[in-house]
Amino acid sequence: MEHINLVETFSEFKEFKNIDRETMMHIIEEIFRHMLIKRFGSDENFDIIVNIDKGDLEIWRNREIVEDDNIEDENMQIALSEAVKIEPDFEVGEEVSEEMKLGDFGRREILTIRQNLTSKIQEYEKDNIFKKYKEKIGEIVTGEVYQVWKKEILVLDDEYIELLLPKSEQIPSDFYRKGDSIRAVVSKVEMRNNNPIIILSRTSSVFLERLFESEVPEVYDGLITIKNIVRVPGERAKIAVESYDDRIDPVGACVGMKGSRIHGIVRELKNENIDVINFTSNPSLYITRALSPAKMTTIKIDDENNRAEVYMKPDQVSLAIGKGGFNIKLAGRLTGYEIDVYRDTDTDNEDVDIQEFSDEIDQWIIDELKSIGCDTGKSVLEISISDLVTRTDLEEETINEVIRILKAEFE
Repeated sequence: MEHINLVETFSEFKEFKNIDRETMMHIIEEIFRHMLIKRFGSDENFDIIVNIDKGDLEIWRNREIVEDDNIEDENMQIALSEAVKIEPDFEVGEEVSEEMKLGDFGRREILTIRQNLTSKIQEYEKDNIFKKYKEKIGEIVTGEVYQVWKKEILVLDDEYIELLLPKSEQIPSDFYRKGDSIRAVVSKVEMRNNNPIIILSRTSSVFLERLFESEVPEVYDGLITIKNIVRVPGERAKIAVESYDDRIDPVGACVGMKGSRIHGIVRELKNENIDVINFTSNPSLYITRALSPAKMTTIKIDDENNRAEVYMKPDQVSLAIGKGGFNIKLAGRLTGYEIDVYRDTDTDNEDVDIQEFSDEIDQWIIDELKSIGCDTGKSVLEISISDLVTRTDLEEETINEVIRILKAEFE
């Protein structure tokens, strides 16, 4: 009779599961030894030989030959009359090795072995995946989009392990179809209902840090240190860098010749604006650099309350605040200070460029006002509401709101 009829199953597991040969042999032997202990009470006198490559499994039972009336343990001993049937030359005291065949096992035992083997291998696979990705937390992985759902994307790595990219961890402008390649950082790994769940992120600051390490050799080698990163994913990011080697310009190295190094990172982040600044322990200088490209005239630091009052010329205020207020918010998060920006005007009646109000007035409205020659706040206030309605495509309600904002400025 043929060897244990599980060899095809072994081959299938070896081919499709990510299990090395040695581990596979150990799992199979463990399953059979457990079965032998359950049936015979001990597995000490059994030799199990597994050959995954050939799909062979042999079980040999070793027993000592004793006189027919001296048997005390049928599992460990065999009667001389039975032994000579196997080999006529056997004598008392010698050891007999018998190979167990499929017929020696019951149908129910074979089914149990199959189920246990499947369960053990699945358990090992899950544990292996969990350990593998637990060590990869904070690393960038590349995968292929397999399924796109409303709240998350299912990604497969090169070993067909399932990874999840939640909507909350995607850049707002990210758009993927099945089959697309995707890069993200491993953010979190946990077990849910005994299944490993691997969460990816493209919005994490760690993702941006790893991208710099891959694009800037000096960062990877530790010659340039990233001190802090803050992001509004898909919009803007600020990164503070420092080098202990005076020969290295950390900002220049990160940006690259004509932006060659940072362009690849910007493309990966869907055109996210990235400001790279030199780190310094001087709060005033740090805040000044963080508010770039805006230029300030004076700054007052309140270290007790971690606040900073920044004064700058009217034409610099909109630059300091930035589109959607992202520039000043990120500067505050980067430096750890609550930053208040004030217009540094010589007189209370000084006019203000209309562009200065971009943080309060939508850009398309500003463009409409500019199209009729209103480049400053006062030039808009000098025109009546009815004339503004006639000369622009703006609604009266919109114009009233604009005038309210402008009057508040000059009052």
